[in-house]
Amino acid sequence: MSDQDLELLEGTVSSIIFQNEENGYTILRLDVRGEEVTAVGPMAGVAPGEYLSIRGRWTRHPTYGLQMKAEVVDRRLPQSMKEIFHYLSSGAIKGVGKTTARLIIEEFGENSLAVIEEDPEQLTKIKGITKKRARQIGEVFRQQMGTRRLMEFLSEHRLPLELAALLRRAYGDVALEIVKANPYLLVNEEFEVEFSQADALALSLGVGRSDPLRLEAGLIFELAHNNYSNGHTFLPRHKLVDATSTLLQVSGELLEDCLDTLVSRGETECEQVAGQEAVYLPALYEAETYIAQRILEMSQAELLPPEKLSGLIHRIEEEQCISYASQQREAVELAASRQVMLLTGGPGTGKTTCLRGVLALFEMIGLDTALAAPTGRAAKRLGELCNTDASTIHRLLETGFDPRSGKLIFTRNSYDPLKTDAVIVDETSMVDVPLMAALLDALRDDCRLVLVGDPDQLPSVGPGSLFADLIRSGAVPTVRLTEIFRQAAQSAIIRNAHLINHGQLPDLRHNEGDFFCLARREPESVVDTVVDLCRRRLPERMGIPADQIQVLSPTRRRGTGTRALNQALQQALNPPLEGKGERRFGDWVFRTGDRVMQVRNNYDILWREEGGTDAGMGMFNGDIGVIRSIEREVITVDFDGKIVEYSPDMLGELEPAFAVTVHKAQGSEYRAVILAALEGAPMLMTRGVLYTAVTRARELFIVVGDPAAVAGMVANNRQTRRYSGLRARLTEK
Repeated sequence: MSDQDLELLEGTVSSIIFQNEENGYTILRLDVRGEEVTAVGPMAGVAPGEYLSIRGRWTRHPTYGLQMKAEVVDRRLPQSMKEIFHYLSSGAIKGVGKTTARLIIEEFGENSLAVIEEDPEQLTKIKGITKKRARQIGEVFRQQMGTRRLMEFLSEHRLPLELAALLRRAYGDVALEIVKANPYLLVNEEFEVEFSQADALALSLGVGRSDPLRLEAGLIFELAHNNYSNGHTFLPRHKLVDATSTLLQVSGELLEDCLDTLVSRGETECEQVAGQEAVYLPALYEAETYIAQRILEMSQAELLPPEKLSGLIHRIEEEQCISYASQQREAVELAASRQVMLLTGGPGTGKTTCLRGVLALFEMIGLDTALAAPTGRAAKRLGELCNTDASTIHRLLETGFDPRSGKLIFTRNSYDPLKTDAVIVDETSMVDVPLMAALLDALRDDCRLVLVGDPDQLPSVGPGSLFADLIRSGAVPTVRLTEIFRQAAQSAIIRNAHLINHGQLPDLRHNEGDFFCLARREPESVVDTVVDLCRRRLPERMGIPADQIQVLSPTRRRGTGTRALNQALQQALNPPLEGKGERRFGDWVFRTGDRVMQVRNNYDILWREEGGTDAGMGMFNGDIGVIRSIEREVITVDFDGKIVEYSPDMLGELEPAFAVTVHKAQGSEYRAVILAALEGAPMLMTRGVLYTAVTRARELFIVVGDPAAVAGMVANNRQTRRYSGLRARLTEK
């Protein structure tokens, strides 16, 4: 939306209803020519008495009615005696109340604010104000002026206003000066400004197109963007230079010199690896090299197996009422004698049986074992399969606040390692390089590690191809399960998953068992069929309620993407009703009863256990819950018994989850899965996406769409190349 499309609202702040000091999100009442109007948005430090010019758009809150959502805010300090008194008496300046405000105005009149900022010691003329108190009042006001000028700067350059609170928290009183000196800092992860915006700001402030500041910032941005967006741990030097040359429209020769400077300063690492001159961000270089070193050390460690191992395994078989196949027995035996091992295989090959066996063996020989998975749903499923507690890797490692960096970190590390004797990780294909490095750093030197997963599923969202690299290196003890057991082979889901994985098209004409294809060739027909399946056909005919069905799509956009599906499914499964809470955020209306997903890791969000006294910190990307209530400005979500309250400024962390992308469903398993497969970009309509979707279903899989599109996915074994040096580091050593 351009500035011309925004509505203008001007008036004096009469009261503050809510203000989040962390990010500046504010709800206030504005006096507009005698009429009270509600305005919401990032307005850090705004206080009663200020005059605001707000550009934004009108929204209607179900409880509070019409309100202005601010996008651009211009602030004017109080000028009249009445405005200044209102401002000072509001408590905006700590140490100044109504009585003191009246005395200040009586003494200094319309110059009161100038005196407080420029010569606060004059306040000692007022009875009861000491020099110390006067200096404190002046310091608080100057801090507020710093925030104000920072907001004015952001507003002038059309940058998000919520940056003001983030920048003040990072750089304090000198935040504005630091941003002016290096606008490219705004591209950092904690600020999330687009490079093009930061670059335009820098150029407007006089930074030259060939300035080393700009060239170095472009190189770092391209390196970080490609690593974290495309899953690389490094970029070949020539590709990095070419990409940055295109981004900045400068010659590669200039960039080569700048890259050498970055390497000499330690801001990038450059090394020959995997036949490439590889350029790394330091953090990813350290993570990758540490994983290679630690995994090789663990792989070479041979442990003394327990006495009478064969008898212990026989006892496990009796207790679990099973008889191991040769590959399964090999996996349990290997876990007894090696410090690290990989267990891999497709659906129906008995990974869970092996995993239970390894866990039982560890318990028999007295090992304290922790079970973990990358996501909350995967951890919950792992715990249910093994009839014990399991946690996410993030929760296992615990989180804490680093006062030096101002960031949250894992508190479990080499200085304070996990107390467990063994760790078993499921769904390892989802684990990226930084997370694995953190896990390895938290293991004691003698701790055992079992990594379980399916390398044919989609790779991790973050950097690296960790699980596949470990397997393909041949350097780590591995058991690959290949035999599909008779009972599993009766499932069309499992049979077809293996066909898909081998590039063979399942028979989509004969709908039987637990795998169905409903041919639809128009987007509207696909959406209508998916809705009917969720609302009526599966609940009525198969006894599967809607809350146990997960709709998937390869894509977010287009006619059968998650956006369109979520709108249709919400209308069908959770329509508006009088008295049902609602809260609009962006293009979506959150409603009590909606299924929602946490879409980014937030380590400092507080949750409490429903009906209990337990509480903790952290919600993670992919956690799915249900909105239990929307009261005032707060949305309360139940994540499988963990209750979280979201204030308005946190709603960017939630998305509707009646339908989710296949990538977001990784690591989860659902009673029934419906895949909308009709259209999408070739990089999304792939064999790996289809295979991952099918293997999310436990009892029933239905694909709704064009059989030709499904066939195209099976044929499209396109795998975006990831630049990773882990496999080479493992094999070279």
